[in-house]
Amino acid sequence: MNVIIRQEKLEDINEVYDVVQKAFEDAYYSDHDEHHLVKRLRNSASYVPELSLVAECRNRIVGHILFTEIKVGNHTLIALAPVAVLPEMQSKGIGKLLIMEGHKIAAQRGYKGSVVMGHDKYYPKFGYKKANSYGIKAPFDVSDDHFMAVELIEGGLTDVHGVVEYAKEFFEN
Repeated sequence: MNVIIRQEKLEDINEVYDVVQKAFEDAYYSDHDEHHLVKRLRNSASYVPELSLVAECRNRIVGHILFTEIKVGNHTLIALAPVAVLPEMQSKGIGKLLIMEGHKIAAQRGYKGSVVMGHDKYYPKFGYKKANSYGIKAPFDVSDDHFMAVELIEGGLTDVHGVVEYAKEFFEN
């Protein structure tokens, strides 16, 4: 299976919307708003076009990942939300490819770290640890096991402490 990871283009938007919607429609841990969240975040000041990536297989988009800017104190980091893969393409390593490429691009662009609220058995595979171990706190009530951070540059989170300030679009419906 040949999968290409590339930056999302304007003409991908409708297909990405469908991929994200389908990826989460049967997920019990979801509010089923992820496809709308992506749309809202694309129009936010926190949007970084280079960090909106798609996974393409046989000229079809099968996955998408979005990282947006967040603030923690005086530092600008990124938040991973969401990563989506079509149900029939899950468990084939596509999410892993998207996350790894996103981390690589983010580090090249100078982002020191990323946070994620997600599955405590999945994200540690990519270096994510409990965010509170770095002194990073969520702005809402969430289990420490599910709110995680990763350094994208070695030692990048050493001096980062405080509560995450997400784009307001995360909290709109």
